Amino acid sequence: MTVVTAQPEPSVPSADAVPGQATAEAEEFWVEPGSSDGEVTAADTSDGRPAVELPGQSPAADAPLGTARDDAHPHAAEAPQGAGADTAAVPDDVPGEVVRDARDFGAYVRAGGWAFALKVARSVRPGGEAAGDTAKVSAKAFAELAGCSPERVMRYYKAWDKASDDGLVPYFEALAPGQDVELPDSDVWHTYYTSRSSAGSERGTAIAAAAEAEGIRPTKALEVAENPTALRAAILADPSTAQAARAALLDRLQEDPVLQTGLARDIARTEDLKKAVAAETQAASRIGYVRQIVENGQVKTPAGQTIDAPAELRAEAERHLSLIDELDEGEETGEWASDAYDSVKDLVAQTIQANPELRLQERRTKFYSSLQKATKVFEELTFDDVDDLDTIYEDDMLQRLEELQEAITTCITALRKAAPGE
Repeated sequence: MTVVTAQPEPSVPSADAVPGQATAEAEEFWVEPGSSDGEVTAADTSDGRPAVELPGQSPAADAPLGTARDDAHPHAAEAPQGAGADTAAVPDDVPGEVVRDARDFGAYVRAGGWAFALKVARSVRPGGEAAGDTAKVSAKAFAELAGCSPERVMRYYKAWDKASDDGLVPYFEALAPGQDVELPDSDVWHTYYTSRSSAGSERGTAIAAAAEAEGIRPTKALEVAENPTALRAAILADPSTAQAARAALLDRLQEDPVLQTGLARDIARTEDLKKAVAAETQAASRIGYVRQIVENGQVKTPAGQTIDAPAELRAEAERHLSLIDELDEGEETGEWASDAYDSVKDLVAQTIQANPELRLQERRTKFYSSLQKATKVFEELTFDDVDDLDTIYEDDMLQRLEELQEAITTCITALRKAAPGE
């Protein structure tokens, strides 16, 4: 939050001016950085009271609005006023306006938004309190004097209200216009203050809770959520922001089926992404093959049988896996996975070839696997749904079936010769 104080020559209201109404030339304002509505609020002065005096406040209430109360002497601001004022000596050549700005800045550094919340708390009439019972004004009247919206005033009001419930600050009823009190540390201000009205919605509450879980101020997360175009620009321009967004999406995918389906659909419809997913799937499958050898001590042969991995094979698989695990998160794994898979696969083939019994079992398993596949395919080849064969007949069909029949006959003849008792 930045304190901006206009310093025009004090102007005296004309005879027609309404007492207590500020002139445009003499008003002083403070502007909250990052505000979305560009509104302004009454400035903080060196004695801790609002720059725009309110009805029923202080002996200076009759002075023209915006007129500094200590301008009679260029160094009148040297006299510390209000809670926490600095008592440092001021050189004679420093203008009073500079001293005032420095004191205001120091007060804000120590108290943060509490300095402005105090102005609201001691000047705005609490709900349920009649206008005639207090010198305070309504939030709407205070906002008109400050030149900002009542909603902004109420955000400060609510922050003070929450803090008073926690015992950090006095209740509204205990405060009078112009009264100074000891303020909490600025670090806890954002625990109570929310600068955006969206924080009160269900969506805003969820965002605020997630921000607190991540250890950041809710206002930062809410600002990002309210500016999706800015988020998009940051992701497009900055690789580190894109990585953070990717990690967040992956975390959310685990509990958001709708997002899962939408992202899968986007990938399926984008050719480059489909190729990237296929490549990563192949790499992950190959790494999984190598990892199983290391973790379970077993390996699957090309024919599909599972055997115990020899010590040499396990050592080679472990070496490749350690290299893959040491890669940085964003480093390409495809080439490393291929090297590991090819190396392990060659050792598996050598292991099978060196063991006659294992080699024979591999052939038997491979034959059975092929026979099962062929049987399943031929069983599905029927004419049950064909009313007239003439409509689908092709010479090529008959030729292929005859060739298949000859191959099957050859296999049957060979197996019969090998059968016991033949």
